[in-house]
Amino acid sequence: MFRRKKQIVVTDYDKENWRPILKCSICNGEQVAGFQNIHSKEFREECLIRSQEELAAFKQKYGITEISKEY
Repeated sequence: MFRRKKQIVVTDYDKENWRPILKCSICNGEQVAGFQNIHSKEFREECLIRSQEELAAFKQKYGITEISKEY
């Protein structure tokens, strides 16, 4: 009957050791959002980004204002 909007809960991450990053494929344009360890360069995948709405939801979920791209 009535649709409720999903309420997005802001989740925190370790800002001292991890930075948000968007990994982009040059071949097919696939984008994966996640976090990269500043010290070891390990990448922790969070979600596949297929649209600008999904990217906005990822940013809102973690309280991110700016995200860098890596190819």
